[in-house]
Amino acid sequence: MPSSLSRRQLFVLGLASLGVWGMGRQAQSQIPPAPVRRVASLTSLTADILYRLAPDKLVGIPAGRLLEADPRFQGITRLGLGNQPNLEPIVALQPDWVVGASGLHTALAERLQALGIPTYLTQVDSWAALEATIATLAAAVGVDPDPLLREYGSLLPQELPPVRPKTLLLVGTQPILAPNRQSWAGDLLERFGADNLTAALQSQGQFRGYVTLAAERILEANPEVLLVVNPEAADPLVFFRARPFWNQLKAVQTQRVYGFDYYGLVNPGTLDKIRAACEQLAQVLGREATMRSSQVSYDKTA
Repeated sequence: MPSSLSRRQLFVLGLASLGVWGMGRQAQSQIPPAPVRRVASLTSLTADILYRLAPDKLVGIPAGRLLEADPRFQGITRLGLGNQPNLEPIVALQPDWVVGASGLHTALAERLQALGIPTYLTQVDSWAALEATIATLAAAVGVDPDPLLREYGSLLPQELPPVRPKTLLLVGTQPILAPNRQSWAGDLLERFGADNLTAALQSQGQFRGYVTLAAERILEANPEVLLVVNPEAADPLVFFRARPFWNQLKAVQTQRVYGFDYYGLVNPGTLDKIRAACEQLAQVLGREATMRSSQVSYDKTA
């Protein structure tokens, strides 16, 4: 399992790759006249979207494990890690357009724009932002975004459950971090019918979409469902049962603790990761809503 430091670094770099820095200058996004013929992507998500839209136009992608083993991307030039792309190979590709993340790639975008290379910076911190990104990329490469939008839109519930389980999503435990509604994770929780206990809290930290919690506040809220990102043990329920204060929570006592992958739920990562997160949320929260509804019905007839 990753160390506490590597978890923190992963979280910070991941949020940066989404373009959700709480502050800082922003390079002006540029969209050249369509259709763009050669696109370099600096994030795994936009690389995946571009490949699905127009694979012949994607000429550069970030290095990293999310794309490394995917046979679709074999033979496409790697431009360095997503948080440290290299200027020289990007320029050498002679791209018509470079797509990156707001905040993370702002300084690089300014250098590319000074060289006359149009650069577009995304900020995918909600489902609406994902759809807008898909539509923008599709327009630039001259293809219809609707098939891809429909495919992924179908992953969302058609209607919310009548009973919403009190849910706490833990992004980290040292410190204890959870998403409010101004984040990708918080937006997903709402769309799948969770009563996110930290949705309305305001961040006092670097990232506007995540808040730091004290143990006392968690005990007071007493979540019915606990979702844990990249849990520190193979069985997160066993882990939290053995921890002081956590073992007092209703979610732990009723065995409703679920582990989730960081990619897909906190950092979209790729469209496949988003699909996996949506399917797991539908399974977990759908089951919880059914249990709550059954309990409410039983209480009314008892």
